[in-house]
Amino acid sequence: MTQLNPRQREAVRYIDGPLLVLAGAGSGKTSVITRKIAYLVESCGIKPGRIAAVTFTNKAAREMKERVGKLLKGGSAEGLTVSTFHQLGLKIIRTELKELGLKRGFSIFDGQDTQTLIRDLLIQEHGAEGDQAGTIQHRISNWKNDRVLPDEAIARAGSPADMLCAQAYKRYNRALKAYNALDFDDLILLPTVLFERAPEILEKWQNQIHYLLVDEYQDTNSSQYLLVKQLIGLRGGLTVVGDDDQSIYAWRGAKPENLAQLQEDFPGLKVVKLEQNYRSTSRILKAANTLIANNAHVFDKQLWSELGYGDPLRVIRCSDEQHEADQVVAEILDHKLRKRTRFGDYAVLYRGNHQSRLIELALQQQQVPYHLSGGTSFFARNEVKDIMAYLRLIMNENDDNAFLRIANVPRRKLGASTLEALGAFAGDSRCSLTQACARIGSDHIPEPGLRRLQEFHQWMNGVRRRCEGDRSVTGIRQMIRDMDYEEWLNQLSSSEDVARRRMGNVHLLVDSLQRVMADEGVELEEAISRLVLRDLLEQQEEAEAGPDRVQLMTLHASKGLEFPHVYIVGMEENLLPHRSSVEEGNIEEERRLAYVGITRARQTLAMTLAQKRRQFGDTINCEPSRFIGELPEDDLHWQGGAGESQEANEERGQETLAGLKGLFA
Repeated sequence: MTQLNPRQREAVRYIDGPLLVLAGAGSGKTSVITRKIAYLVESCGIKPGRIAAVTFTNKAAREMKERVGKLLKGGSAEGLTVSTFHQLGLKIIRTELKELGLKRGFSIFDGQDTQTLIRDLLIQEHGAEGDQAGTIQHRISNWKNDRVLPDEAIARAGSPADMLCAQAYKRYNRALKAYNALDFDDLILLPTVLFERAPEILEKWQNQIHYLLVDEYQDTNSSQYLLVKQLIGLRGGLTVVGDDDQSIYAWRGAKPENLAQLQEDFPGLKVVKLEQNYRSTSRILKAANTLIANNAHVFDKQLWSELGYGDPLRVIRCSDEQHEADQVVAEILDHKLRKRTRFGDYAVLYRGNHQSRLIELALQQQQVPYHLSGGTSFFARNEVKDIMAYLRLIMNENDDNAFLRIANVPRRKLGASTLEALGAFAGDSRCSLTQACARIGSDHIPEPGLRRLQEFHQWMNGVRRRCEGDRSVTGIRQMIRDMDYEEWLNQLSSSEDVARRRMGNVHLLVDSLQRVMADEGVELEEAISRLVLRDLLEQQEEAEAGPDRVQLMTLHASKGLEFPHVYIVGMEENLLPHRSSVEEGNIEEERRLAYVGITRARQTLAMTLAQKRRQFGDTINCEPSRFIGELPEDDLHWQGGAGESQEANEERGQETLAGLKGLFA
């Protein structure tokens, strides 16, 4: 208790009724939860088996469990439940299988399984292409999170599209039952439905859980809120920890208003505010407080810190997105040299995954190690993997993995049986699949399949010849046009926008190939080798996941993390706040997202914005984000463009020189 501040101690010791701990960013909320568990066991005499603590991610649950284990020594934590909401739901379902009409060994479908099943059902029932499967999956997930059952969804349907979704929901649930399967959303929904239907089972679970602690309460959806309310009953043994200013998951059903709802459902609710921040400088917190004050609040709070005022917040103007990527990487290298820091001290945050592409390539260009989380690495995107496979096959005709990936991309009517026969022949002949194309005859493969295989083989040979000794990417661009890859992406993608974005990744890959040739003075084949090596090294680094790497992630993925030095890129209207949020009037959630980004920074914060940016093949003019205008002007230092002074440039140059001298000394 001596390590806690007065507000934290108050939150730990209060057990007279339901408690809301309004915990600002970096205010030590995990310490409060873990120490409260220890307090309940050691000072209040509640058995660990009667306590449950729930949060949202496996990582958070694991960390909480480890910290409680250190506080409660000698097996005194035995029987304690520390889990995610979904793990708690699964525990209830497994215990009540019979009541729920499930058999042992039921399956749990992930998102991909769900989408495949919905698509198959659509084709089977309506003879339609299953291109609506993703949309319907999202609707079904929202219905389950909001506790709307199939019959109710059908009764509410106000249009043919609504009716199609609602009927697909009913048919999908029937199929799940036939498969003895559940999806992820059922893990919360089914226990709440069971508890409403069978009060005696609910009473059994209420007697099982005497005290419940909930982390990140602002992220709960309707089903999760009801599950908490049901389990607590009249006993009131509840502590919830949350921050309405960090509620950034409305798109997946989170309801920040659940914090306010607590006061209605539990009239005796006590509120304790944790406002002392142990992470950031006062200047960073002042900016965060000023920004978030523009949102409406049920509970007001002001973060403060004893860590000093700190450096000014920098706003870096860039001419375009390439300049932005190069500038951020140059800044990181320069700062690291001057301040003798680690790469792992830096994080680059952005609103959308697509913003990482140029930054990844710029980091690679400068051989800066990085880790991409909360999104798909540039080289892991399907369209990039496709073109990389073509490049590998151009360079090495005996690369069987590359051959198998692209033989039918785009579709060439090379069926599974044709490729299987080719593989068997190559195995018997001890040659590669490419070599087998030239040797196999109609005695192994029927004539139509053989003809298509040979056409593909001859075309690839032609591409290879065109690229030999080439000092440009003309041959590669021609290959992409020849196979009409853009049309293939249009067929595969859920919308024209998605197809354009994916084709943009292909152009970016080819442009970076051109850049490697220009910067490193090599021919096409050598440039491909270097890109392939980068790809393989990245996969290897992903597996090794070493700690000293620049962190790249979306603002959403950064929640709960902290870094000494943070860059938020793309502080522009229609990026942050995002265009769709502006159109839908969700500015408050976007402001919370910017607030989360700002409060990740411990020592320094820089924000970048571009004057122009390429979007779907066009160059557009950009406006600074309204959120920059909402930050305290006196704390901002503008860099780049007309606003930067010669003195500031010279001072930074002198610091860099001193850093270099120190390095060699």
